[in-house]
Amino acid sequence: MNNHQYKQPLKPSTEALFKDRGSKFFGYVFPVFEENAIQQALDDLKGIHPKARHFCYAWQLGETYDRYRVNDDGEPSNSAGMPIYGQIQSMELTHCLIVVVRYFGGTKLGVGGLINAYKTAASMALDQTKIETKDISKTIKVYCGYDLMNEVMRLVKEYNLNISKQELTTDCSFYIDIPLQIYEEALSRFKSVYGLQLEL
Repeated sequence: MNNHQYKQPLKPSTEALFKDRGSKFFGYVFPVFEENAIQQALDDLKGIHPKARHFCYAWQLGETYDRYRVNDDGEPSNSAGMPIYGQIQSMELTHCLIVVVRYFGGTKLGVGGLINAYKTAASMALDQTKIETKDISKTIKVYCGYDLMNEVMRLVKEYNLNISKQELTTDCSFYIDIPLQIYEEALSRFKSVYGLQLEL
């Protein structure tokens, strides 16, 4: 993976099931972009599995992989959340939540058995997930009068940029996402247009 790109799940996975000595481990992958979406996914799964004992999970957020959390949800420390997180790391994923729902089958698996079960269920769910690679981008805000709007659009088209937000009132403002690998070059082109105001 180069440091101008990141990988994320394209859409939620189908349910994966791993069984060990009577216990069932259901694995799920979700694309998530903010922390409140994580709670929503957990609440949805609790509705699907009202009798399950444990909802163990790990997530990673941010284009630069800067936020993550693991949760053992009552299992022995580091026997569930960390093995799940290890699968996220091995696939180099971000914007990713993996939840493994466990039904206890009456036989204790021991810490080693739990680590294997949570890791395997997470891995099986990832196998059923489409992954996309995206460019890390920085957003600039461009202000201009309507007379310069065509000039802005020409640069957006030339560099194949994404306008994430625009406001057209007495004048124009655009939030433009520029991939990191062409950021300096594209930015200098915007700066060279007389009359454009930029906010970085």
